[in-house]
Formats: sequence, C-alpha cells, structure tokens
Amino acid sequence: MKVIKELKLEELSVKQKLGMVHSAVVPFSNEEQAEFVFNQIKNHALGAIWIPSNDPNTEAFLKRVKETADYPILVMTDAEKGLGDYKIGLRNCVGRTYDEKNAYAFGKSVGVVAKELGFNVVCSPILDIDSGNEGSPRLYHSTKEWVAKMAAAEARGMRDAGLMAVGKHYPGASHDLPIDSHMAEALSCQTKEELMNEGLFVYKSLVDQGLLDGIMTSHHKVEKIDPVYPASLSEKIINIIRNEGFDGFFITDAIDMMGVRAKFGAVDSKGLAIKVGNDLVLTYSLDPIGDQKIIDKCYEKGIITDERLDEAVKKVLAMQHKTLEMDKNRATSLTEDEIERMKTVEKKAVCVKVDEGLSASISRDGRHAFEVMIKNDMDPEGVAVDTFRSNWLFPDEVKKQILELFPNSRVHFIHQLPSPKQNNHALCHAQDYDDVVFLSFAETLAYIGKDHFTSRIVALLEAMQYTNRVAAVVHFGNPTVLSALPHIPRYILGDTSVGSVKACLEVLAGEYEPEGKPTCEYTLN
Repeated sequence: MKVIKELKLEELSVKQKLGMVHSAVVPFSNEEQAEFVFNQIKNHALGAIWIPSNDPNTEAFLKRVKETADYPILVMTDAEKGLGDYKIGLRNCVGRTYDEKNAYAFGKSVGVVAKELGFNVVCSPILDIDSGNEGSPRLYHSTKEWVAKMAAAEARGMRDAGLMAVGKHYPGASHDLPIDSHMAEALSCQTKEELMNEGLFVYKSLVDQGLLDGIMTSHHKVEKIDPVYPASLSEKIINIIRNEGFDGFFITDAIDMMGVRAKFGAVDSKGLAIKVGNDLVLTYSLDPIGDQKIIDKCYEKGIITDERLDEAVKKVLAMQHKTLEMDKNRATSLTEDEIERMKTVEKKAVCVKVDEGLSASISRDGRHAFEVMIKNDMDPEGVAVDTFRSNWLFPDEVKKQILELFPNSRVHFIHQLPSPKQNNHALCHAQDYDDVVFLSFAETLAYIGKDHFTSRIVALLEAMQYTNRVAAVVHFGNPTVLSALPHIPRYILGDTSVGSVKACLEVLAGEYEPEGKPTCEYTLN
C-alpha cells in the first residue's frame, strides 16, 4: 500500500512552492501538457489539479493522479448538477423543493461519488443570491436566508462524505451591470454595509457554522469598496471575510476569464491574485506549462513576495493535510431516504403557473401539435444525442415520451433561431391540430451573456397566439425569458436535465400534481 506523506514548507524549494499555488487544468488530449503535470506531481511541485467531472477521460486521469501522487494533492472539480447516478438539474432544482433535507442529500451524494472517483475538493455550494431576479438555474433562491439554509445543508452533506466544500462566487455581490464575467468585468454598486447585509450574510453564516473549507473569489468589482480591482485581485475584499473569522483557503475563479484578463493581462493577473490573498490560482488556459512559467515570472518580477508565497503554501499544505483527516469516519453511501430524495427531487421541483380555473394537464387523447425547441447545432430530422457536454436534451427520446403520453399528437423540432421554413411548418401544422404545446429552454452557459429567446421564437409564438393556438409552454431552465412571450394560459417549469424533462411531460399528462414553488420573481403576460 502506498504511503502518503505530508510535505513540509521548510523542505520545499522556491520552485516547488511556486507550483504549490497553482491549480492546473489539463487538456486530456495533450500528452505533452499531461506529462508536464505528472512530472510536477512527482517533484512535489503542484498544489492542486482541476479535472472536469463530466468527461469520458475523467476516471482514467484520476486513477493516474492517484498512482502518481505520494502526497495529498488537492484534486478539484465542479459538480453543480451532481455526479454519477445522482446527477440532476442545476441547484435551483433542489431550491424549488424548499427542503433542506434534499439539499443535504444532494451534497452528500456529490461527496460520496466524488470521493469514490478520487476527488477531495468540489467547488460548491454556490452562495450567490438571485437578487436581481436573474432566474439563474445555478442559484438556490432570491433571499439570503434561504440561500444560507440550503447551502449550509449541502455543505454539511459534502463534508459528512469527506469532501471539502468551497463556497462561490465571493463576495456574492449584486449584478448591477448585467454581464457575464467570462466576457467582461462584472460590476456591483453595493456599499460595504449593503454587501455585509446581503451576499456576505450567506458567507458569514456558513463560516460561523464551520462549513467552508475554501472560498472561490469572483471577477466581480465592488467599486464602492475597491474602485480598481475585482474581488479576485482585491486585498480589501478578500480581507473582509478573513476578518470575520474565515480560516480556510482562497482560490480564484478561472483566472483567464475576460473579467480579469481584458484589464489586467494574462501575466500579472496570476501574480496579483496570490499577492492579494488567494492561495491558489485556478488557471484555465489549458496550458499548464505556460501557466506555470507565468507564475514563476510573477515571482521573478517581485509581484509575489517570499513572505506572501510562504503564507499561501502553508495554507495549501494545511488543506492537503485536512483531506487526510476528512477521510476518517466519512460516509461512503447514502441512506435509503437520501437515495429516494435524489430519485424524486426533479419531480418535486416542477412548478406550474396557469390561468384561473385551469389545471396543469391537457387531454391525453387530444390532438396536440408539439413544437420542441432544439439547439442550433442539432439536426431537426432526428439527432439522438446531445452534442453539448451538458447532455440533457435528447430529441428522439423527448419525441418518444411525448407520443407515448399523447398518442394522437405530432412532434416537430424547431431551432433556437428557427429558419423561415421551420416557422412556416410550425404555423401550418398548428392549424391541423386542436392546439399547440411549445417546449422551450434557456440554458445558462458561459460566454453567452444574458439568457433570452431569439426574436424569431417570440414572433412565432406571438403569431400563434393571435388565434389562441398555444395551450401550454413547457420550459426548462431560466424562467425570466418567458416575460418576452404573449399571454399563454399554462406554463410548466422544470430544469435542463433528462429527469426534469420527463417529469414536466408527466405533469402535462396529469400523472401527478406538481409540488415545486418558484424561488424568484418573474413576469408572465
């Protein structure tokens, strides 16, 4: 059996220390980059490695890390939709059940599966508040109290399974400039007092309960606290939660996002991140060789001092030690109740909004024209797989389920940006059936900006509603986009996941009554 030894600061060279503050992200397909990373591990010169949890190569790569490392390197990932057999919709799916036991079961399921795979750190829970009524499926709720309750339950489940919990995206500031920080710097106009009363209320709550091992800093500028730097590069903002008693580690969000890189450059930003109090830099250029050279260069330029480097490495080594402690007496399986909760959470999360006097269901024997929105890279003639890595929308499977539930109906696929031909077919077919049921989605992804429907989709639904053809919209993901639509009498709302698609269609067919409740305000005409 391999002996895992703990590294000591005084035995590390400067070169090794500079590797200890690096959380490397490796492209699986690049053997040169992979070999560099594994040599860094062999030489005790890498603090953490970030491995995507949803790639076909993940398990093999994790096995190689385990075989190579003889010290407790931090093995990190995201798991916002859960892992393995317990994969569900995004966090708002759990939030709409308003049940802390579901949040605990979700966190524990992530912990159990992650530890089995070989991870010891997952960057969850998300502590952001949906304060701007963004409708993001990633977030638990629009009130700080419910975010704090649900996130604490999730973190407790993770830690009971031996997994480190990392809260994100610090400091949970308001989004006063609606922009994706992958693309440009996000902005908040909150004062320190306002921030302490909102976003930092959640962090302080979890810190006081001892539930956060780490915090991920965002590329979000709170200009009334620091008018120059975003949180990830701001000592003023990082020190707020340190002064409130947080003693864990700080890791940046992906440092190559344009929210940082566009203003502070690809080089100096990595050094500044360590200088101001982050203990790990999460590089996401998929070039760990180049990223390590940049970190080394920032030391040579004096951006990273010896004193600050030692502080950061001490924190990383302490967290590596903590992973060994957390392995003791950890839960290795879920209870029957927790398994049942994970199996049913997508059903319990389905929400409906209907006109007075209507039910959520429609006739199963009726003749309905189903218009199913698909992604623009899909072939509407019949693609059986989801070509996006999120893997939730399988058109052939959706069509099969619809026709099983509504045998006298038809299914037509239409793109997010439909062609004139697709719109024409949809309008013509609508005349041949009793009514129309529209299946839509707004999938929150990086580098797409604000969620919305294309104007062509809105125009199509407006045209259909001139003659009241649309009986229902079944929508997955961000519900705020629905405010662009005309009045529609029946909405069924779910998540971007296979289980939620199935559950929403079953609600439409009247197989069970929905129980979910919205977690934010949004407008329906």
